[in-house]
Amino acid sequence: MALITLTSDFGLQDYIAGAVRGQLLQIDPSFRIHDISHQVAPFNYPQAAYICRNAIWQFPEHTYHIILVNLFEQKPDHLLLAFANGQYIFCADNGLMHMILPGKPDKMIGLPLDKNEIKNTLYCTRQIGLAIRAIEAGALPESLGEPEIRYIEKNELRPLLGDHYIEGQIIFIDKFENVIVNITREEFEAQRKGRSFRIVFKRNEIIDRISESYADVPQGEKLALFNSANYLELAINKGNAAGLFGLQDFTDQSLQHHLFYQTVKVYFE
Repeated sequence: MALITLTSDFGLQDYIAGAVRGQLLQIDPSFRIHDISHQVAPFNYPQAAYICRNAIWQFPEHTYHIILVNLFEQKPDHLLLAFANGQYIFCADNGLMHMILPGKPDKMIGLPLDKNEIKNTLYCTRQIGLAIRAIEAGALPESLGEPEIRYIEKNELRPLLGDHYIEGQIIFIDKFENVIVNITREEFEAQRKGRSFRIVFKRNEIIDRISESYADVPQGEKLALFNSANYLELAINKGNAAGLFGLQDFTDQSLQHHLFYQTVKVYFE
């Protein structure tokens, strides 16, 4: 029984997330389908990459990951199927695959789409489901399309580095309104070089220590920690950091078409 995950920017307010599941179950009722998220912000590649990259590698080997994000940035004639680190990943050829993968994949195949078909979401889902069924029946992935296809590459949103600072962007705000910054623990420590530091963000708020958990500070106090994905997180113990400090990410409607990210700067001394 194939284990399948779904990630999309559909939201949950209409039928499409359920219809995608139904389309897959029509192909094989034994498919085991799990949602990662359907709340990815439209057009937000860094957020989608953050969510997918930190979820899919936690699944058992040979899980099939279907990522339906910004599926129609351009009129598609193929989809991508990558095999990397024991995982199968399906995605539109829109640059997101490159942001998710940790390096060069073991395999990259272009799954052809029929030029005579209407290429809507459910058609694309069906083609992916048929590919999964074929692989489960013993077909080699490279037999399903064009092996070693060249694909669009988009670079991950990276922090800016200086001798005495590192500047990151807010890439995600979770349901508790904790703020995730695109600075990993590894990048932070490499730039810090054992020095003291000040994390500075909106309204000249400053944090000068890294906590291990929210309980390290009194209720209502701000803190910084590295979350389970090892990204820098700004939070308030039992509070609302994003709302209190007026922090935003690309998901805000007023910002969606401006590709604007608020920054968080760490100064080393």
